Amino acid sequence: MKRLTFVLSLLLLTLLTTLSATLSAQKKTDLSILFVGGSSDFYTMGGVKTDSLEMQKSAEARTASFAKLLKQYFKNVQVINVAEYSASLSDNYDVTIFDGRPKPWRERKMIYGDRGTVTDVIPAAYLPQDYNRPTLCIAEYSESLGRSLGIKNDWYCLCLDADAFGWIKDHPIFRGPYKVTLKPVLKPTPEGAKEVAQMYGEKIPDSIEMWSVQNKGYINTPAYRPGMVSRPDGYCDSPDAENICGGVSLKSIDAVALGRHGNFFHWGFSAAPYDMTEEGKIVFINSIIYISQFTGEPIARKMNDRISTRHYVDAMKYLVTAEAWEANNKANREFNKSVLETKKRAQEKQAKGEELDQMEKIYLDFKVSSEPEPTYSEYVKERVPQLYHIFGDDAAEYSRYYDKNRPYFYGGGSINYGLEIDEDVRSLGIANNDIRLLDKAITMLEKGEDTALATRILTRYTLCRFTNASQWRNWFETYKDKMFFTESGGWLWLVNTTDKSVPGNDYSVLNKSEVSEEQIKIPELTGETDDKNPVMLSAALNKLSDGTMEVAIRMKIHQGYHTYANVSEQEPFIPTVVAIELPQGYQQVGDLKIPAFKKYGNAGTTIYEGDGVFRQKIRGNGPGEIKCTISYQCCDNGICFPPAEKVLVLTI
Repeated sequence: MKRLTFVLSLLLLTLLTTLSATLSAQKKTDLSILFVGGSSDFYTMGGVKTDSLEMQKSAEARTASFAKLLKQYFKNVQVINVAEYSASLSDNYDVTIFDGRPKPWRERKMIYGDRGTVTDVIPAAYLPQDYNRPTLCIAEYSESLGRSLGIKNDWYCLCLDADAFGWIKDHPIFRGPYKVTLKPVLKPTPEGAKEVAQMYGEKIPDSIEMWSVQNKGYINTPAYRPGMVSRPDGYCDSPDAENICGGVSLKSIDAVALGRHGNFFHWGFSAAPYDMTEEGKIVFINSIIYISQFTGEPIARKMNDRISTRHYVDAMKYLVTAEAWEANNKANREFNKSVLETKKRAQEKQAKGEELDQMEKIYLDFKVSSEPEPTYSEYVKERVPQLYHIFGDDAAEYSRYYDKNRPYFYGGGSINYGLEIDEDVRSLGIANNDIRLLDKAITMLEKGEDTALATRILTRYTLCRFTNASQWRNWFETYKDKMFFTESGGWLWLVNTTDKSVPGNDYSVLNKSEVSEEQIKIPELTGETDDKNPVMLSAALNKLSDGTMEVAIRMKIHQGYHTYANVSEQEPFIPTVVAIELPQGYQQVGDLKIPAFKKYGNAGTTIYEGDGVFRQKIRGNGPGEIKCTISYQCCDNGICFPPAEKVLVLTI
């Protein structure tokens, strides 16, 4: 009897094991996945040093973790290192996932003007222009791979942490095919979101529902890789894009943490599966399945990542209010108070003979401005000098001006992160996002009325280049019911179709001319900074009266932009780091003297603005070269450039 019981138990165990294996096999989705790995969990910008062997081990462990998760849910999974990738490989798979940046087929190119300043930038290209395969990019690889293609998943901020919020609850990625059980918790609204909302005069709640995508983030784990959010303005102004979910970051409450533009899915969170929550893993898998259905290129193309949308009018309008003026003065007062308190503590330590850290040394040099707080008139004059000469300190007139002209603002063409009034459109009294504008311009061509103005409008707001009125009319009447207006896509009227034979969606008419590989050397601060070239650097070697020498490094920053002096541990910005390598026989004398800095936000971060000089005394004899390496990140109040590094060499 015991033997029979044992046999029956063994058979039952075998049956259950077989059934479990069958159910597991049935659970796999019949999709082929190509995973392109190569990145690690480390965040190495801003002076963080990591051993290359550690980086390699982390990258291998990360790739293995993704491979394990993907093979659990998909029948066919191929895992390769980014060095092995070529775009043709994606043709053989239903979805390609990028957790690494392949070798570019076209390097980034700088276009220089006659005076040596940068007039334009052609981004590096990693995928061909006609790439149409369903693709999911992790964190900042959305920016890297999508920039040259005009994908809206751009770099708003590399500052996404671990929690998600503002998700579209009935979106497919939260419903299946694999069941997701989210565990939302009410948490405080990120301070960054509140600050951005204030810039636009908007009110947002003090707390919002969140769920955790990953167990680790850069806020609670030093040197942990942050995720990336994309700009929300204009993200959904074309039918080929959807903002699915936000997340805790330093940017606006609607910044895109999970989103889709065309055949590209932006998975903004950074963690490998071993650091994801269970619900995070399932949403990730569902996102892969979701993007698999989107083959084909996007319709709208965000070819200028610095383009503004009409939402920016709200920021311009708020900027000149008495409320903004008062908030500015209050922030400056609070900053000065906090810095003076830190300076006092540093002075007390110094008096006791205690060693000061680098930041305490910096605060010792801080001096509070003796200038009185600006009046409202002074504040407005500094920010909008041209309008000030018209409206003075009449706040109501500024508000009426922005409201009245809202339909006529334009941010396309060569405009970078700003808006101007299109006088051509205002003269007709029709908003540029009103399709009647195209009809009016075509009618003017047909009647021979101010044909130059009509042609400017049609070529400014469409991608068509017809030569006569009948061609314009035929196109308009054929497709007007399918047209939509996109601001992020270039302030253009496009046709809602992926059919390439339909005229009106071909961005190649805007292509920049090819640039020679030979680049002009930029002379020492000749020319001026601008939106495309916001930071200029130069270095000089000065002989001092005491027999020493001084390395002087000048950083000139375009108005409205800043680089970072000190970055709070709670924020992922890149501080400015100046490293000076001296030849044999020379040594540094004292500490590096830095330019004046200002408060930024409430977490303790400080910034450089305007024109400043870093100074380092040196002593020694003999010939040689001094290598000055300056790494920094440049931002304005809306966007950040990727981190940059420049090397300047001085000959002794």
